Amino acid sequence: MAPTLKTLCDSDRFVDQEFGFCNLPVVKAIDPEIARQLAAELPHDVFVGVVRTFEADLARLVQQMVDALKAGDMDLYRRNAHSLAGAAGSIGARRLEALARQAMSPDVVAATDTVLELANEAKAALAELMSLSSADPPKV
Repeated sequence: MAPTLKTLCDSDRFVDQEFGFCNLPVVKAIDPEIARQLAAELPHDVFVGVVRTFEADLARLVQQMVDALKAGDMDLYRRNAHSLAGAAGSIGARRLEALARQAMSPDVVAATDTVLELANEAKAALAELMSLSSADPPKV
């Protein structure tokens, strides 16, 4: 049995009723399955709240990693990387989670470039989540 548009799109919210296509935004920085579940299954205001919380957590954790790196406090650096990995995993930002887990490793030498890479990946994940949170359901 061929998949229907409904099963591919997972939600009437993202099915354009007039033209019959799925208008779920394309995601690359976050796991498409988790992104689809978050966008389709959570009430819109709850989803927006998740995005805002994630945004605040990202900004705080990346800044704390920068501060810890400047202070030479590698334990704090790794604890913040651990928290970042957990936050990233919870919303399906798999690459961000992997980068944060690498930063947690005691064998890895922390560098400003690492934090910049984490920050860039965090921005990409956040942009995708914001795109999903602002996607209006099609008019029926």
